Amino acid sequence: MESHREAQNQRVFRTLHLRRPDGAGRPFEASDDRCNTSESTPDRGLPAQKGAFPRHIGRTKGGLNSKLHAVCDSQGRPVRLHLTAGQVSDFKGADVLLANLPEETQEILGDRGYDSNKIRQSLADRNITACIPPKKNRKSKPPYDWHLYKKRHLIENMFAKLKDWRRVATRYDR
Repeated sequence: MESHREAQNQRVFRTLHLRRPDGAGRPFEASDDRCNTSESTPDRGLPAQKGAFPRHIGRTKGGLNSKLHAVCDSQGRPVRLHLTAGQVSDFKGADVLLANLPEETQEILGDRGYDSNKIRQSLADRNITACIPPKKNRKSKPPYDWHLYKKRHLIENMFAKLKDWRRVATRYDR
């Protein structure tokens, strides 16, 4: 008797979790665990809602584009990646990535797009050295270690390797 009740509870659990996300439609009930599920699409052939998945493509001077922000380790291997639309400021991408840096981070290398007092101050509060060259139009230009900044070619090489992968370069996988 007890095993029959457990089997009913498992069937109810399976039924509740195999409905469409909006809860509509008939629930799928397998007769037993050995039953193969349908080979069709997971959404049962329904079209996706407009705007359901952000495309992160935005209007820029060069047309429709997107930006990929990255945090890399000392050898140029990506640790975290963040995709934003083309018109979004670099500061918003930096805020997301710099919020959860690994504990052992001592130095940050960034290009001129990440030069802001807010970013520099947040890094200084966590005792992280910011090696970011100042923007050309900045009134007070903070110093940066030019020799350390030369290591930024490792990050550029990482982006070049990513672009070698056709799916990333042509945005088949968003």
